[in-house]
Amino acid sequence: MRIEIPFKGHENILSLHQKTIEITKDSDLTVNGDCIIGVNSELSCKDLPEKFKSMAKNPDSSIIFTIKVGNEKFSIRGKGSEKLTLKHAKDIVLRKSAFTCSRTLAINCDKASDDIPRDIVKKLQNPTITGKLIIEIK
Repeated sequence: MRIEIPFKGHENILSLHQKTIEITKDSDLTVNGDCIIGVNSELSCKDLPEKFKSMAKNPDSSIIFTIKVGNEKFSIRGKGSEKLTLKHAKDIVLRKSAFTCSRTLAINCDKASDDIPRDIVKKLQNPTITGKLIIEIK
């Protein structure tokens, strides 16, 4: 199953967090949100289709995330978990750890925000840019 979630860039995107990556429906971003790579997201955890949520809650699921900005792409691999609630109304968070909360979509990811190439981060600092979080679950 595949889902594409458009989001916008923001001048305060730093992409420095060592354990998470996040997109949010919020339009504002302070420099404290150093894991956030996109704002004005069209979907949050709560908005994902029920079939997708069921697949994500399977600990055997592999989830591949691709951040696409213009012609640039960056991929992250993570796992599902039976502990996911997927109820957060604003955010989607990918985690390197096994921690879960209502914002968590994947755990044990192989990359975090600080791994994103700086040329992609630079593009995401432009508020007029549109990016996509492409999610494929197997």
